[in-house]
Amino acid sequence: MKPCIIIPVYNHEAAIPHVLAKLRDFKIPTFLVNDGSSALCSRILVDCAEHEPDWLTLINRPQNGGKGAAVLDGFKAAQALGFSHAIQIDADGQHDVNDIPAFLEAGRQQPEALILGQPLFDVTAPKSRVYGRRIANLWVWINTLSSAVADSMCGFRLYPLAAAAKLTDGTDIARGMDFDIDILVRLYWQGTDVVNIPTHVQYPYDGVSHFKLWQDNVRISKAHAKLFFGMLIRIPQLLGRHRS
Repeated sequence: MKPCIIIPVYNHEAAIPHVLAKLRDFKIPTFLVNDGSSALCSRILVDCAEHEPDWLTLINRPQNGGKGAAVLDGFKAAQALGFSHAIQIDADGQHDVNDIPAFLEAGRQQPEALILGQPLFDVTAPKSRVYGRRIANLWVWINTLSSAVADSMCGFRLYPLAAAAKLTDGTDIARGMDFDIDILVRLYWQGTDVVNIPTHVQYPYDGVSHFKLWQDNVRISKAHAKLFFGMLIRIPQLLGRHRS
């Protein structure tokens, strides 16, 4: 197992140095994917990468393409350098990086599985987001015909890169905030098992969220609808998986 970390970054100039400071002691090769950030955030990312060249690699996207687009670019860079697994975490400091060893151990035990964060929220979590996740999770259970996924929207996860590459080579994966749901369901359809790891989440400590309540909820709803019709033609396959 050869793991790396991928962090999609869009205008989190205040939070990202603190996130990297917490990651430094792990010495895990880390890809910072600058998704068309502001000049200020871009300068900070360059400075971070130049000061920690032994474990930080900066990938610059010319314009903002969305979280999914940034993570997919990270996947390609990681695979090109021979990494087998990629930990995805957010740039705003909401994820507890102290749980990284638990994710890696789960990946070692089941190297072909997708390791998902199962959020344990504190009082900083907006109620609208918590309730929204419950609806999203329900749709994922429908679209996988399974309750294997404890949480479908947590951005803290460990991907087996071979499975991700097999999927993305022939499938147009969502590029925005619907990415986490879309790739998760499609990996499950592909046969990837899921392991859930409880992890504490705070919202977010730099006070910046790029989740657009109406726009992104519409985008996610469309993704669920598209996945639902994809599930219908896979019902025999999914039921056969449960029987086996």
